[in-house]
Amino acid sequence: MLHHKQGKLVIVSAPSGAGKTTLVKHLLANIKELSFSVSATSRPIRPGEIDGKDYYFLSKESFKKKIEEQQFLEWEEVYEGVYYGTLLSEVERITTSGNHVVFDVDVIGGLNIKKYYGDRALSIFVKAPSIAVLEERLQKRSSDSIESISRRIEKAGYEMSFADQFDIIFVNDDLNLARAKIIHLISTFLK
Repeated sequence: MLHHKQGKLVIVSAPSGAGKTTLVKHLLANIKELSFSVSATSRPIRPGEIDGKDYYFLSKESFKKKIEEQQFLEWEEVYEGVYYGTLLSEVERITTSGNHVVFDVDVIGGLNIKKYYGDRALSIFVKAPSIAVLEERLQKRSSDSIESISRRIEKAGYEMSFADQFDIIFVNDDLNLARAKIIHLISTFLK
């Protein structure tokens, strides 16, 4: 029987605009044995995004079919008609190659992955210093409409209520400090 080293899992979750994607990209650039788990989504592709790199872009019908076939580790209808999820095949692909997995997932998805993998996973909740800062970051991003931003802010309050269920609550108030802190945290966990 083959015994390959079981990879560990790093779960990074946050309300939209807290900086989770920026921190995950920093981890990937600095910890070579980490591989990104590409999520699947039914939302439309945004300018500059690449299918299979940023997300696996699926039609709503295709996404629902994969749900029925139990191909997801976790999935959620994040906004009405817009699904996000983690394909089991993606996690398997990374861990069988001997690498560790890093997830950039929504809050409920992060908790579900943690529940599934237990101590093999470290769950981190990234939060902005305040809702006002979060709103400012979303506006600066210029990728969302005013309605979308207000929906995300409303959802952020709800998502923050789950923060204490994560292994670590990580406040991202100074990006350079946050980058150094998260590298230290993850390097320690992977050892």
